[in-house]
Amino acid sequence: MAYKVTKSDEEWRSELSPDEYAVLRQAATERPWTGELLDENREGVYRCKACGAELFRSEAKFDSHCGWPSFYIPTEQDAVQLLKDHSLGMERIEVLCSNCGSHLGHVFDDAPQTPTGDRFCMNSVSLSFEPRD
Repeated sequence: MAYKVTKSDEEWRSELSPDEYAVLRQAATERPWTGELLDENREGVYRCKACGAELFRSEAKFDSHCGWPSFYIPTEQDAVQLLKDHSLGMERIEVLCSNCGSHLGHVFDDAPQTPTGDRFCMNSVSLSFEPRD
C-alpha cells in the first residue's frame, strides 16, 4: 500500500524517540499498564504519534482492563489499515495508521459491552492526545 506520508528509516529514527520508533516502525509492544494514555479520560482526539493523522475520538474509548488504551471504533473506517499478523505463533489482526503505515496495536472481537464488539488495543506510545477545548 502506498502511504501519504513516507519517510526513510533515518528520518523516522530522528523524529521518534527510541520507544516510539520500536513500536511505530518495528511493531514492538509497550508493557501493559505503563502507557501514559491508559487513564486519559478527557474529551479529545487521539492521533498517530508518527504523522499526526486523526485515528480515534474519546467517545469511542473504554476501559477494557487489558493494560492498553482501548477503543471500539476508529474515527473513520479508513483511518486505520487492518492486516493479518501471524507473529508469536497465533493469528491476530494488526492495526496500522492508514496515513503512514505505522504500527498502532491490534484489534480483537472480544468486547461485547461495546456497540461494535471490537477492542482496538493501542499502544499509548503510538498515539498523541489532543484535548478538546
